[in-house]
Amino acid sequence: MEVVEFGELTERQRGDLEGDEADPFDTTGITIRYRGKERHVALSDDGVLVASAGLTTATVVADGATFEVVGLGGVIVRADRRGQGLARRVVEEALTRAATIGPAFVALFCHEDRATLYEKLGFREVRSPVQVEQPDGFAPAAQMMMWRALEAGASWPEGAVTLHGLPF
Repeated sequence: MEVVEFGELTERQRGDLEGDEADPFDTTGITIRYRGKERHVALSDDGVLVASAGLTTATVVADGATFEVVGLGGVIVRADRRGQGLARRVVEEALTRAATIGPAFVALFCHEDRATLYEKLGFREVRSPVQVEQPDGFAPAAQMMMWRALEAGASWPEGAVTLHGLPF
């Protein structure tokens, strides 16, 4: 298994990861739009991508403080490779790279039933209301937001959160 890094996902790479799954990210009923990620970390097995996680940067306002975060999103493991610990491994690799980008925090949006993986990796739930930017204004986040410090001693501010730009 090899770790690879690249920019945006190509259609071929997306197809390799998603296969023929109709809804690999379980977005049925979610009307929030998400942004593409400019940077990806993936696991490749004999030249075929088997897991991937995307990284981007975004501006957040929390409790009146404005700061940048590294956004982690688009975490996917091929259906035929799930249950092998690849999600944890690709997220750990992405976190290593996220720590080199600059912001003090990494943040993500996920379904509640997947939060346990991220909690094991040091993420905490944002318990305050979260608004995310959409093409027609701001809307409540459709999924739970979680954060993790990338710098020693960094602590997420209490209070309502506004994400400028599409969620990741």
